[in-house]
Amino acid sequence: MAIERISCAPDGGINEDLVAVFDTGGLIDLLVLDGATSVADRQVVDERQGDVAWFVQAFAAALRPVIDATRSQADSVQLALASVRRAYFGQTAGQDVPVHAWPLAALTWIRIRPGTDQLALSLYCLGDCKAFAVDAGGVVIDLDPYVNPFETVVQEAVAALAREGVSDPLERRKRLLPLLRTRREAQHGATAPTALCLQPRGPFQARAYTLHLPSGSTVLAMTDGFNRLADAYGLYTQEDLVRRCCSGGLAGPMAELRAWEAARAAGTLAVKNADDASALMWTPDRVDSDNPPNHPGPASARATEEPA
Repeated sequence: MAIERISCAPDGGINEDLVAVFDTGGLIDLLVLDGATSVADRQVVDERQGDVAWFVQAFAAALRPVIDATRSQADSVQLALASVRRAYFGQTAGQDVPVHAWPLAALTWIRIRPGTDQLALSLYCLGDCKAFAVDAGGVVIDLDPYVNPFETVVQEAVAALAREGVSDPLERRKRLLPLLRTRREAQHGATAPTALCLQPRGPFQARAYTLHLPSGSTVLAMTDGFNRLADAYGLYTQEDLVRRCCSGGLAGPMAELRAWEAARAAGTLAVKNADDASALMWTPDRVDSDNPPNHPGPASARATEEPA
């Protein structure tokens, strides 16, 4: 078994993604978190690295000790989130924090139960991270075929600004802030939240899957920032990007992503010209080519993490 992972901010700055692997004896848990960039005027719990990076790191740290083979992923998420929520509101007590400033993240959690003849997978997904498997014959399986409907709204708004001649990313973000803040308030106020939010008003509307794959299959998860190679920029088809990662590793596609963004920053149909990008790949029976984390973080014999 081998784990390969990569995670970085586009300019070497604060990374609001996180990838983690938890090995709990018979279970392998792959965690990918993509923090939603803050739309607040200020940071309230962590001025150094920002509230969003704090949120994804705090959630991963709170999740690790509550993972148990007898506990569902949904219950584990709620337990971890309760701990994070207490910490957040404890630190912000007495402050006037607007709802749109509360941190938010996309989450894909893949649980792998390796077997002699097959892999048993359980997925718990909130938001727009991507998850795939590739069998020994090279067939790519989209484990979570989800498209974020709000992305179309954002692209249309960015395209409208481009027609006005607005290409500067700071000005573009300023013009989009009312739309983004309204969206965040709706996400936090939803009775069935579709993203990992701080204080859900009802049960998460997570996409949960259980399936079995051939034992030699590779499992790959990535954030939407990494998937821009296929989704936004069209440098690959989705299947070709997955195969490229499986055959050559994650560092090459990441280098292509950053080179493309650096050369064509003004033309992107997104709020940001470049985004944090992360990918995590599990491969059975291969020499480990693990990429080092971008920042030092907690690790133990039972779990390894790449924090923001």
